[in-house]
Amino acid sequence: MSRVSAKDKNAFFKDVETAAKKSVWCALATIAGNEPRVRMVHPTWENDVLWIATGPGTAKARQIEQNESVDIQFQVAPDAFIHLLVRGKAAVFNDAVTKSRVWDVMDYDLFQFWPDGPESGEYCVVKVVPSRVELSEMFGIMNKRVWSA
Repeated sequence: MSRVSAKDKNAFFKDVETAAKKSVWCALATIAGNEPRVRMVHPTWENDVLWIATGPGTAKARQIEQNESVDIQFQVAPDAFIHLLVRGKAAVFNDAVTKSRVWDVMDYDLFQFWPDGPESGEYCVVKVVPSRVELSEMFGIMNKRVWSA
């Protein structure tokens, strides 16, 4: 395992974003009470911050409002078997400025879920600020690089 230095942080997060874009599946773990809950999501990286579009009434939004700790796992299928793990703190944003800005950051068409656009009351965003990011190959056993805040 190698630790990512401060001078290599930007290059590391470019590699992270590249790997994430190749991911077939991405799972978000939140906490409900004292029990973990996992669901599939499609987050988008913006530099060293991860954004997730969702609805304010969803279980994930409610759970994040109660407990900001999250784990996220991206899995890139064969041939690469790249493994990307993110641990961090999440916050739900429902203000017009953030929702509009992040609408343009997301790497898929949000209109398919919120046809009223970023002004929709059924749309909000989750910001994940990582405290630890691990990027490796072969399910974590090869070329493991770890960045920590």
